[in-house]
Amino acid sequence: MPPTDASADTGAVPVHPGHSGPSHHLGGPGPVDDIGDCEDTLDLRLPDEFLTLIAGTTPDSPGSYRPPGPLDVRDLLDQVGTWGPTKTPVGLFHLLPVRVERDLPIISGWMNDPGVAAFWQLAGSRAQTEDHLRAQLAGDGRSVPCLGMLDGTPMSYWEIYRADLDPLARHYPARPHDTGIHLLVGEVADRGRGLGSALLRAVADLVLDHRPACARVVAEPDLHNTPSVAAFLNAGFRYASEVDLPAKRAALMIRDRSLRHLM
Repeated sequence: MPPTDASADTGAVPVHPGHSGPSHHLGGPGPVDDIGDCEDTLDLRLPDEFLTLIAGTTPDSPGSYRPPGPLDVRDLLDQVGTWGPTKTPVGLFHLLPVRVERDLPIISGWMNDPGVAAFWQLAGSRAQTEDHLRAQLAGDGRSVPCLGMLDGTPMSYWEIYRADLDPLARHYPARPHDTGIHLLVGEVADRGRGLGSALLRAVADLVLDHRPACARVVAEPDLHNTPSVAAFLNAGFRYASEVDLPAKRAALMIRDRSLRHLM
């Protein structure tokens, strides 16, 4: 899964070497608006028997099940593309699943921003960013890349992923349906304005609203990225522990369903 370092204002959210790519930092690479790094979400392959199970075990009647069919990704992330827009203190925000043909130019441009590149490590040709996006889009539904639209304008890149099915789960006591987020804020002008915290809170609440089986939203910013950790704290996440990941020592940040109206 990609790394996540968020700064309070949101800079870039890098992806882990796991996702094998960038580390996420919230909005951009830098201050509290940035998100740091992550381990690749895509290097774990779900066992065939598990895919069959989640694809075909809906009971039609006692003792009867429908035949296994193609993997229904709704069982993994509950159709992020249908979550719709949400009002935030900074405007109307909408997570829009990536379409490579439409979104590659803008996402690749953001990845080549020096501040973003430091965390996501996807600077270079469009082909490198395209490979990163297509690996998720062609995967088993564990990670969904999205554009963040604020008042109709694309301004951030997100990855919503199943943390319990990610390499991150090897490093903390994961619970079923834990959901992780990675973020980068694309434009320099949008960083350092408090957007990171506002959008992190909004997206975490979208996850909890639309994924009833999910009790926690998690992130793992670099422990030394103070702005990023501060952004998550300001967004209602709590600091849970320090974890040693392959590329960094991270702060495990958690937003609990049970505490969401208190923090």
